[in-house]
Amino acid sequence: MTSLPKTFLNIPNNNIAIRLDRLSKTYKAHGQSNPKNALNNVNLEIPVGCIFGLLGPNGAGKSTLINILAGTVIKSSGGVTVWGEDLDKNPRQCRANIGIVPQELNIDVFLTPHESLEFTAGMYNIPHHERQTKEILEMVGLTEQSHAYARTLSGGMRRRMLVAKAMVHSPPILILDEPTAGVDVALRQKLWDSVRSLNDSGVTIVLTTHYLEEAEQLCNHVAILNKGEVMVSKTKADLLRSAGRKDLNVTIPENQRNQPLPNDIEVLNPIITSNGFTIRFNPERSSSGEILKKIGNAGIQIIDVSTYQPDLEDIFIDLTS
Repeated sequence: MTSLPKTFLNIPNNNIAIRLDRLSKTYKAHGQSNPKNALNNVNLEIPVGCIFGLLGPNGAGKSTLINILAGTVIKSSGGVTVWGEDLDKNPRQCRANIGIVPQELNIDVFLTPHESLEFTAGMYNIPHHERQTKEILEMVGLTEQSHAYARTLSGGMRRRMLVAKAMVHSPPILILDEPTAGVDVALRQKLWDSVRSLNDSGVTIVLTTHYLEEAEQLCNHVAILNKGEVMVSKTKADLLRSAGRKDLNVTIPENQRNQPLPNDIEVLNPIITSNGFTIRFNPERSSSGEILKKIGNAGIQIIDVSTYQPDLEDIFIDLTS
């Protein structure tokens, strides 16, 4: 697809692709007196055009949220807006605004990618002259395999075929549910190349994944769910800055390793190491340069310095442990 589909031109006025307003889902199991809250007053905004990481441990509520958007689970309460359409007032258009790539490889192995996309287009009642089967297959890198039976495709190709099927009706939003589970590193990279290409063309991407380094590399917005509640939702940059700590690893001469640190260094947790010490501090209150200057003024010789700042995995563990 070399140009944006017409659907993308009708961008919501508030520039929000998906909005959840106090969304809740309660499951009442037969024979159990206490219902289970899968989602509890979830408020979330997913901006148009971003790659949004929806993260959380097993049982956090991610699948329930996706299934509500897909129309396969009925919410208990709250509001859902998808590309400007209210789920209660126009559920059919809400579903049409989303393409979902499931975790399971639910493809017909006796169809070729071209046949599978044509069949899916027919299910959406898309006229033949409006179908973009060749363009979609080219975008996901399956042009050469377009007429090969799906059973002959590799796992990575099948994943890309699912992405292609989800884009048949040109939805402005694509939801990827654990898309790289069980895929090797090389094939995973090819899949992400396809996803980036779709995002560059204007598609808003919502991603769930257990590979946190993957989310950190790809996503520019991140929300972390735990026990049915949103723990945090920020841009990736703001989230990493908000960790509130940074480690400064300082190597000093052996004969100075018992010397106390200057009292005017504001530290969260000084740690003695085999070759010196590690100073954990709040980067919003102090800087590495200020701390090193105070150490030098105290007469402590600095041999080597390295820093470490928490990554997305550290923040995820802090919020969900």
